[in-house]
Amino acid sequence: MNLSGLFHAAATRIQGRGHHREAGPPRGVRDGTAPPHPLHTAFRGTEPAQIRDWLSDTTTPPWPGPANTGYVHYGFAQALESVFPTVKTALEETRTNGQSLFFTGHSLGGALAMLAGARLYLEDPKLLADGVYTYGRPRTCDRFLAEACDKGFKQRMFRFVNNNDVVPTLPPEPAYTHVETLRYLDSDGRLREKTSLFGGLADHAKGYVADPLAPSSDGVRDHFIHAYIAALEKNLA
Repeated sequence: MNLSGLFHAAATRIQGRGHHREAGPPRGVRDGTAPPHPLHTAFRGTEPAQIRDWLSDTTTPPWPGPANTGYVHYGFAQALESVFPTVKTALEETRTNGQSLFFTGHSLGGALAMLAGARLYLEDPKLLADGVYTYGRPRTCDRFLAEACDKGFKQRMFRFVNNNDVVPTLPPEPAYTHVETLRYLDSDGRLREKTSLFGGLADHAKGYVADPLAPSSDGVRDHFIHAYIAALEKNLA
């Protein structure tokens, strides 16, 4: 399964539970025509060690957020800046028939997917994406931009975290934070919408001792994309 397959697995699971909504009736229902194919924009990720290298630079000031809403980690903003014009042009050329639009990405790609969706929406609310699905995404922005995304996207922006994946804990709070809609994959691979503080701590501990020979590697092991794929496939079985 590739990144598009991972997106479909997550979207199917969420939509199957009734948590994803699009405004109005499905496209094509009124006039009897088939709805146009949705557009999926996927951003490639990177390795945990590379993410740590990016986030270890504490001397660089943050970057202003989209439409001057809050601020963004400089490294992620710079990475988006290098590809956003191409992405926007491609969408303008292909989104000509009211297609649904989705962004997805893993690791660094998740940060870029979140920021691309936020930038399109905040600079032009008519370009609100129908969904943003991210996997193992690091903290990307401050609370003001996160709150703007929570308000604008509501049940359209989902971040998936696999058990002890270390990348979503970086960079540290409170300077940077996450959007609020979390989908947690526990140590057994089950998809959870909510978990208590005690239950979460117990589940993290269970994940750490799953490999008694290398408990400290669990945070990196849980970040790899194949770990997300395996967990999501369990939920579709």
